[in-house]
Amino acid sequence: MQTWRWYGPNDMVSLDDVKQAGATGIVNALHHVPVGEVWSIGEIEKRKKEIEWDDRIDAPTGLTWAVVESVNVHESIKKALPEREQHIVNYIETIKNLASCGVYTVCYNFMPVLDWTRTDLTYEVHDGSKALRFDAIYLAAFDLFILDRPEAKQEYAAEVIAEAKVRFDAMSQEERDHLQKNILAGLPGTSDVIAINDFRKYLSEYAHIDASVLKENLKYFLQKVIPEAEKLGIKMCCHPDDPPYPIFGLPRIVSCEEDYKYLTSCIDSPSNGITFCTGSLGPRETNDLPGMVDRLGHKFHFLHLRNVQREPDGSFYEADHLGGSVDMYKVMLALVKEQNRRKANGEDSNIPMRPDHGHQMLDDMKKQVPFAGYSAIGRLRGLAELRGLELGIANTLENSPNTVIRDGLNR
Repeated sequence: MQTWRWYGPNDMVSLDDVKQAGATGIVNALHHVPVGEVWSIGEIEKRKKEIEWDDRIDAPTGLTWAVVESVNVHESIKKALPEREQHIVNYIETIKNLASCGVYTVCYNFMPVLDWTRTDLTYEVHDGSKALRFDAIYLAAFDLFILDRPEAKQEYAAEVIAEAKVRFDAMSQEERDHLQKNILAGLPGTSDVIAINDFRKYLSEYAHIDASVLKENLKYFLQKVIPEAEKLGIKMCCHPDDPPYPIFGLPRIVSCEEDYKYLTSCIDSPSNGITFCTGSLGPRETNDLPGMVDRLGHKFHFLHLRNVQREPDGSFYEADHLGGSVDMYKVMLALVKEQNRRKANGEDSNIPMRPDHGHQMLDDMKKQVPFAGYSAIGRLRGLAELRGLELGIANTLENSPNTVIRDGLNR
């Protein structure tokens, strides 16, 4: 299923726009409900009706609320605080309510504090369009000289510290403030920015939580929630860390294939699955994305397809969907084969996919985009490219089953 992330009635991209893009599934969340509180049936039904029913003509829109992204996991669960028990009860109640309203796929993540991190939200790429960028040196400059985190000097190589100092000294105060705003804008489903003193406090609360402890906290959450999700027919799917390596001293535990093997081994259930995000996993060069599809594709419940251009120092920017460092052809080939495997085995082969992010381009360059990466035209282009790639591969495999497809070429 081709889907589209929609931020609700105040999104600059309307549901009419989504239909013109050709998507049929909507990816949405109740961002106005504070994290940890129960999503009531009334609020879920209200949003579902907004998505699926057109009051103007008193008829269905042709769209369905296909995926929730995200039912966010409360920080007390990640930190194993006493109040996590009530928040887990609330989480289970929310997914019960979603199931009662006919929404069965729930994306979530287990990233501490920040949902995603970028240093530049309007990076100009080669064709003049704007993309999101993560610059490792600017991140270090913020960490060392603006956040002034005491442990930072021990976590960066000497040459990185030296380059970060050069960059920091060359920045105006306005540029420093802008960098801080970009980095602290990574709250889920909102354009709000964390105050830097609050951010310091949140980081301090993870001082004694390393990756092994966070993994145990994830396991506890899964063992409580997944059995209930399985009873309901809910597919839970964990999104990878973004970026897929530690920053600000925070542990990262969903960044590679081994992490996902741990996650899916915590409890063996069809409800314990994966959100496969090529853009979040892509910055880590050792991640074999087509191989992950081959080995873990049976656990994929949701797909985010986008590309990144990696740089030697750990920096990256979001490239065209079919460009960049991720071999999207090989990824799509593996995904189509996984879909065909499911069809052959009588399994549900309808995996929701969305074009994740997109460049700000053409007429959208004149607009103020409230959610970074989520302008309309860049995602429209991405969806069209991915749709064509999928169709071409699927038709080749169906019509020429003996064709050997190897190394990105038909031979």
